[in-house]
Amino acid sequence: MADVKVAEGRPSFDLNDYVFELEERVQRLELEKKIAESNTVQLRTHLESARNELNKLKTLPLLVATVVDKLDDEKLIVKNPNGLNFLIKTPMELYDKIDIGARLGLNQHTLAIIEILPTEKDSFITAAEVIEKPNIKFADIGGLKDQIIEIRETIELPLTRPELFQKVGIKAPKGVLLYGPPGTGKTLLAKAVANEIGGTFIKLTGSELVRKFIGEGSKLVKQVFTLAKEKAPTVLFIDEIDAVATKRLEETTGGDREVNRTLMQLLAEMDGFDSSDNVRVIGATNRIDILDPALLRPGRFDRIIEIPLPDEGARHEIFRIHTEPMNTKRVPHSWLVEQTQEANGAEIKSICTEAGMFAIRNNRPHVLKKDFESAIDKVLGEQEAPGEEGKSYS
Repeated sequence: MADVKVAEGRPSFDLNDYVFELEERVQRLELEKKIAESNTVQLRTHLESARNELNKLKTLPLLVATVVDKLDDEKLIVKNPNGLNFLIKTPMELYDKIDIGARLGLNQHTLAIIEILPTEKDSFITAAEVIEKPNIKFADIGGLKDQIIEIRETIELPLTRPELFQKVGIKAPKGVLLYGPPGTGKTLLAKAVANEIGGTFIKLTGSELVRKFIGEGSKLVKQVFTLAKEKAPTVLFIDEIDAVATKRLEETTGGDREVNRTLMQLLAEMDGFDSSDNVRVIGATNRIDILDPALLRPGRFDRIIEIPLPDEGARHEIFRIHTEPMNTKRVPHSWLVEQTQEANGAEIKSICTEAGMFAIRNNRPHVLKKDFESAIDKVLGEQEAPGEEGKSYS
């Protein structure tokens, strides 16, 4: 295109360049517009958030109260933290959703129900060992073939094949008691059966249920069973159950009476849930001889299974399981079995781990027989040391 001529003394310009410049300016303005719109959206979001925070600051805190009793005509008796009781009217749509013991958030002035609060749980419950699906399998447990069959029949089968019990016309067992020396695999069995049913594993120890103040232990037991039902199917494993289930004596101290209250609550919970609740209880103890007979009657722990120290064949199988992933050289299992006649399953696992550590310490990629010798001395020798007599160390 030819240049456009203008009046004398004025510079000429290219129309194409002028149009291109205008297009660039339009693009810049459109970009600035988009940036401004984006900033506006962000500022509006921040403004809305600030308004919400301001409203929260202006809102009075709610009064937390516990439902003591339910009356007719949608009325409730609630107790505030100061111990005062109040009679309040409840909306019809909320009345059926509120149970005795529920916690409510009330308006401070009118005591109107603003919110139904979640059930309060003991700090131990929130921190308890809860595994949604343990990674332990029955194949990881050696030497307990007969016990595995029994526990699968009692715990796994009712949860995976309940129709079998319905056809026969019997109720499925509720619980199993495992007894035997420490380290023989009681916890592993409980985790493995939870894995097989694809359920939740909840573990607590009896000593954790022994509380200082009146009523705390029984309250904790109730909360544990409630949690188990919420996460069903569940295997509830109570280790060292003898801590709260010893034989009751006629003459008791204050501490004994609190333990007895906890035991009574445990018995009530085991009686209260149905075999169809998909919760199974597995107890474990080293001292079955001191357990209260009430705990062992049918309907509570229906099956009592002994978990003994591993015999020669069992030790051979346990060593096979734990040495299979290890890089070992010239270490016969028969020799390992012979050297660990009084060892339990946990000690055998520890021996294999320590043998690997000795190999690492000596910068070797494989484990030798001498590493196992050192590991056996370390694991089993340490336990024998306290009982040694007639030795003088100076």
